[in-house]
Amino acid sequence: MSASDAPESSARWLTIVGIGEDGRTGLSPAAAAALDGAEVVYGGRRHLALAAPFAAEARPWPSPIHDAYPGILARRGRPTCLLATGDPFHYGIGAEIARLVPAAEIAAYPQPSAFSLACARLGWPLAECGLVTLHGRALERIVPHLRPGARLLVLSWDGSTAAALAALLTLKGFGQTRITVLEAMGGPRERIRATEAAAFALDGIDPLNTLALAVEGEAEGLPLAPGLDDGLFENDGQLTKAEIRAVTLSALRPRPGLHLWDIGGGAGSVSIEWMLRGPSLRATAIEARPDRAERIRRNASSFGVPDLAVVTGPAPDALAGLPAPDAVFVGGGVSEPGLLDAARLALRPSGRLVANAVTLEGEAVLLASYAAHGGVLRRLAIARAGAVGGLHGWRSAMPVTQWVWSKP
Repeated sequence: MSASDAPESSARWLTIVGIGEDGRTGLSPAAAAALDGAEVVYGGRRHLALAAPFAAEARPWPSPIHDAYPGILARRGRPTCLLATGDPFHYGIGAEIARLVPAAEIAAYPQPSAFSLACARLGWPLAECGLVTLHGRALERIVPHLRPGARLLVLSWDGSTAAALAALLTLKGFGQTRITVLEAMGGPRERIRATEAAAFALDGIDPLNTLALAVEGEAEGLPLAPGLDDGLFENDGQLTKAEIRAVTLSALRPRPGLHLWDIGGGAGSVSIEWMLRGPSLRATAIEARPDRAERIRRNASSFGVPDLAVVTGPAPDALAGLPAPDAVFVGGGVSEPGLLDAARLALRPSGRLVANAVTLEGEAVLLASYAAHGGVLRRLAIARAGAVGGLHGWRSAMPVTQWVWSKP
């Protein structure tokens, strides 16, 4: 059920109250009144303890938290309060609930987020910081943000996150990064400690902590331009080369929120670079060989996009049941009977299909597709300088025929 499906009501029966480590002391009069006027209060056990005393029935969040949503919706029209940490609409419960309950029925009383509190403690401008959450997410998601001079604010999963992140930073060549651990900000247990990643030895870290990273190191980090060096990818030679990859990414035209199918994933380089273009981009790599599928997963984790979905199996059969794509790249198996037709049919309206071929048989399929459906057909040829005895000359790579098609 979505907010748009819900019956219309102007009564603000649902209150979302952000609460800090200072408990009721930090609540505004309006937030305190909403809490005291509720019949039922939902929150984590820590939140409920911070908000005490109150007369309402206390209901701790279940696990998973969405199991509580039907009960919340069943209380429509009756005063109900949800407690959250800091700003409920910044990586909080607010955004989830707003998908179920119209905004006109919600009264929200946010407090400063952990990011805002961290900046206030360190004197950092929030607008110039990268904001990352590792709460319930893979540690490797930090990798695309790492470059010398960056300032990153990171929501931790628990007290072990800081040490694990320090080890990852050191492994990636950013051991000189200064890590500031800000624990239980805003309350009596607040503590702030700092150290370099390579020398990290802090212990007894409170589970409620935020990390501030002043990134430094010998590594350069990932460039913003597409066409990453081939040597960065673990591969067995089945890899869309850097120059061709850059042109292919340009042809696919990634935009926020789009989903790519990378058919014949190989090393996963195209789908990985697609996801690196923005955090809302999604991709599914389809690879027939299990060993290559595992390699794609390792590459995705190394580049900081561990959410890349990998499907093992031959296309087009392996495409059945997958979420419809907004873009499709066919880098392998172009000449497989029915593959291009299956990809075209699966595309959402206005979707893009880009197919590359290096064999004569694959090129023949692309020529036939171009003749039947139009689009853009081009040949890409790359030559790299190499040693010829004691001199140098051009060594040409196999030319690539590329067909680009947009679905009406």
